Amino acid sequence: MTSEASTAATPVPETITGIVAAILGRDAAELTPDTDLRSVEGADSIKVLRIVAKLEQTYDIELEDDEIFGLRTIDEVVAVVGRALARDHG
Repeated sequence: MTSEASTAATPVPETITGIVAAILGRDAAELTPDTDLRSVEGADSIKVLRIVAKLEQTYDIELEDDEIFGLRTIDEVVAVVGRALARDHG
């Protein structure tokens, strides 16, 4: 199975949580939909940019600056990615 196929088969929230966990060096089980990403140990602006880049690559979307500034929780990231998917692939 290709990574594209496995991403398509995995629900968006799970994929996003996995990406966030990998980049922040955390276990995905430690992160909940309402986890404040700013409070996760090791989170900094460079890692947030890496998360955004990985999300854009994974989903073949482009997130606007105004969409990503101010994101706090994984749920908010999921919502932004969902809107971008609808807009870019709708």
